[in-house]
Amino acid sequence: MLEIFSKSLKHRLALPLPGREAQLKMAHAERRLNLSRYKIPQDARWGSVLILLYEDDGTIKFPLILRADYDGVHSGQIALPGGKYESPDLDLQATALRESQEEIGVRQSDVSIIGKLTELYIPPSNFLVHPYIGTIAYKPMFIPDTAEVARIIELDLDTLMDENNLGDKEIKLSSGLTIRTPVFHFQEETVWGATAMMLSEFKSVLFEMGI
Repeated sequence: MLEIFSKSLKHRLALPLPGREAQLKMAHAERRLNLSRYKIPQDARWGSVLILLYEDDGTIKFPLILRADYDGVHSGQIALPGGKYESPDLDLQATALRESQEEIGVRQSDVSIIGKLTELYIPPSNFLVHPYIGTIAYKPMFIPDTAEVARIIELDLDTLMDENNLGDKEIKLSSGLTIRTPVFHFQEETVWGATAMMLSEFKSVLFEMGI
């Protein structure tokens, strides 16, 4: 099942992507209305994340992580495994694989990258994030880095595509401001912000494929 699906997905990812329009479906109103404020600065830091697809009892899933509490703007948020580019990394794909191994214990050599989604600039942390999509031929036994990951959430594609899991919610930012933003509700957790925007584009790709 995963092998056939991944071939179709790889082909779709090689075509023009839904891009910003799909991302903005899950952005809060201020970001949608003030795009000029979010031009990518020259000093933006580079990072990447991984949507890691695997098969579990006939269902295709991928992991999200609940970040541990720390002194930073993304503390306690739901995210995709990933992180910042470091000089030993050959490229941003290598960053996504290295960070995923460090955060959730998946061996880099076991992951096949099949494509990527549209990069996304995150103003609060000044990161330009590149989302990669990869597959692994077995159901991983995740080993979270307890310093960075409080919980791993295994999400299946049907749940991602289910419109009943969409909503909106007031979110208090690390700055103390409160915004109302579109969110996903998964397993009693709220997914919003950059992660929701990247998943929104992934969802658009899957919709085009008839998933």
